[in-house]
Amino acid sequence: MRIGLIAMSGVRAASEELNRIGLTLPGVVERNRIVASLPSLSLLTLASYVPRDWQVSYHEIADLRKSERLPDGFDLVAISSYSAQIRDAYAVSAHYRSGGVPTVLGGLHVTVLPDEAQAHCTTTVVGEAELTWPRLLADFAAGRLQPRYAPRAGRFFDLADAPMPRYDLLDVNRYNRLTVQTSRGCPHLCDFCASSVLLTPRYTVKPVERVIAEIRRINELWPRPFIEFADDNSFAMRGHYKRLLAALRHEDVKWFTEADVSIADDLELLDLMRESGCRQVLIGLESPEPAGLDGIEIRGNWELKVLPRYEAAIHRIQSRGITVNGCFILGLDGDTERTFDAIYEFAERVGLFEVQLTVLTPFPGTPLYDRLLREGRILAPGAWERCTLFDVNFRPRNLSPERLQSGIVELGRRMYSPDFVQRRRERFFEVLHAARIRPGPGMPEEWLALARN
Repeated sequence: MRIGLIAMSGVRAASEELNRIGLTLPGVVERNRIVASLPSLSLLTLASYVPRDWQVSYHEIADLRKSERLPDGFDLVAISSYSAQIRDAYAVSAHYRSGGVPTVLGGLHVTVLPDEAQAHCTTTVVGEAELTWPRLLADFAAGRLQPRYAPRAGRFFDLADAPMPRYDLLDVNRYNRLTVQTSRGCPHLCDFCASSVLLTPRYTVKPVERVIAEIRRINELWPRPFIEFADDNSFAMRGHYKRLLAALRHEDVKWFTEADVSIADDLELLDLMRESGCRQVLIGLESPEPAGLDGIEIRGNWELKVLPRYEAAIHRIQSRGITVNGCFILGLDGDTERTFDAIYEFAERVGLFEVQLTVLTPFPGTPLYDRLLREGRILAPGAWERCTLFDVNFRPRNLSPERLQSGIVELGRRMYSPDFVQRRRERFFEVLHAARIRPGPGMPEEWLALARN
């Protein structure tokens, strides 16, 4: 048996104007390029379940486009896709099905819209694939592949049972970082969030020894790697993560993750993060204004409550030598024309090392999409290609769609101008010097150059 795994990588904006103007801005495109170039950890994990006497290969659609042909000779093809590329995934599936090869589609989009996906493939996988993929493979081998596989109601995957991802299938030299999942889920429930909370409502962590084993496996393939923890919100279980970071200190890796501002409340955690190789943490700040944060969470207003602590929290994190990538969402219901300036002024005042600007995006399956659809504010229902975090596909409450679209480009030009980036990063090093922390080995050369100036 020969199994082909295809990851739909290479997200780009649907708007040609944004591709031509907006996405040429370094700070806008940088994080998007990183995400687009990350290997599909879900497919690498599923590859570990494939019997060893079967052949399995991993492919990025971006690479296949360059070769202008899809590989052949497969007995089964599995495709994982985000919403923005789902129609391309359907086209790839159609190509293989036309040649008599059964196809499997999975991922968040398929999980929330399985009936739509079912029309474009042989089989859909709904929810956490680890729970059904082994049975799918057994059924395929026995010639009884079913049209849909979904876990039993109330059953969730335990990360303690997670297999070792097949990192060996990768050409690691083409990546600038590899991913390791240490947790799944998020204790917060934001109405716009399209992440693992759509797969499982609970927060679960992977045992320390399994995480360390995966990192050591990556180290075997790629000495001194850069790791991205593929988590929606790391450190929600502090005791567990302190044990993990203590173990990670001995593994000689540099790493990045996503978390919320509450990590700044735990100085021991911050010290462990720095000592274990944390170079940057992405924090969803969403907005520097109370009106923007009010009501974005389903179960409460936690971010609104901690907004007064944003500045102190960022200062505390960056004073440890850990840069903060502050992520803002433009187009929230409380946003006005003033919001563009408010974000710029906040980034300047706080000295954010990195800034990520995104547009509020109604992903299918999210409470945000359902609400905006009920309110008649979705501009093009079903236009999944606009789910890029940069394209506007809804009518903002206090701005026109056109103003929101142009506003992110204008703000991006200001935010990512070389002079402003330089000023923000100089502020970061001022904080380091005041804290008597020097950039350490392995820090990017541009950091070191700034520190020397």
